[in-house]
Amino acid sequence: MEFHDFGYLFLLLLLIPYVVWYVLKYKTATPALKVSSMSAFRGMRPSWKSYLIHLPFLLNCIIWAASCLALARPQTSNSWSSKSVEGIDIMLCMDVSTSMLAEDLKPNRVQAARNVAVEFISGRPSDNIGLTVFAGEAYTQCPMTVDHAVLLNMLNGMSCDMVERGLLEDGTAIGMGIANAVTRLKDSKAKSKVIILLTDGSNNRGDISPNTAADIAHSFGIRVYTIGVGTNGTAPYPMRVGGRTEYINVPVEIDTKTLASIAGKTDGEFYRATNTEKLREVYREIDKLEKTKMKVSSYSKRYEAFGMFLWIAVLALIVEILLRATVLKRIP
Repeated sequence: MEFHDFGYLFLLLLLIPYVVWYVLKYKTATPALKVSSMSAFRGMRPSWKSYLIHLPFLLNCIIWAASCLALARPQTSNSWSSKSVEGIDIMLCMDVSTSMLAEDLKPNRVQAARNVAVEFISGRPSDNIGLTVFAGEAYTQCPMTVDHAVLLNMLNGMSCDMVERGLLEDGTAIGMGIANAVTRLKDSKAKSKVIILLTDGSNNRGDISPNTAADIAHSFGIRVYTIGVGTNGTAPYPMRVGGRTEYINVPVEIDTKTLASIAGKTDGEFYRATNTEKLREVYREIDKLEKTKMKVSSYSKRYEAFGMFLWIAVLALIVEILLRATVLKRIP
């Protein structure tokens, strides 16, 4: 910890004459009563208030010391640290097309996928994880990082309203999603490089076909785990009609053949997730992957720490005032 205004710390030296003054004052100013004999008081124990007689003085010292420290503006210093951890490199590739609003998974497909992904990330602090989102096109929501607080914040911002707000075109560009994730993983030195692709449809957009993207991933030693999300048959889909939400049953059209082909080409696995528990099973499979050692550098930013000392001074002042106004109140 460093002090921005170090000069204020010299004010702490004023506590020395204050302590000396208090000791001398207490010895000379303490009232005394002369009695002929102490026999009447033998066996009497001092009141509990007598143990608090010096507490206001102690609180005043704390108030002065904490105030001086707060004025000196203590700050934590900026620092870099490096450590070696074991983990794997993972890109989550998530479909955010409007069809992911279907509610066959609760509360809906995209939120169920997001909730399970949060559990997955929280349970793997050493993994290098990133996030790609796609609909009719794809982009990187978060590059690979071990700073999972940043990643989780980005993941919480993932929703289907990206399409409604014009951030993405609607549709399902599976090949573009895989290609985008590959660009983030291709230069990785990790032994295990994984893409977890989650979608509820079939490829209908994009300039790169899913199988071509799978071939590219395989050439870089990247495994692709594909997940087809949605129940079999039909699923309830919310639609706004006349200012209210009505539900219609839409067919679940998942191109299982293509998703299985992508997984097969890259030595991955294809899963059908008809409920949230099936999604969790996919992420448990990641635990079986070989891990590699990675060197991680972290940066700590300086911040002001005077607030703690200021609160100590304020609380000590309040206690001192209450004591003098109640149990230690003196009547002239």
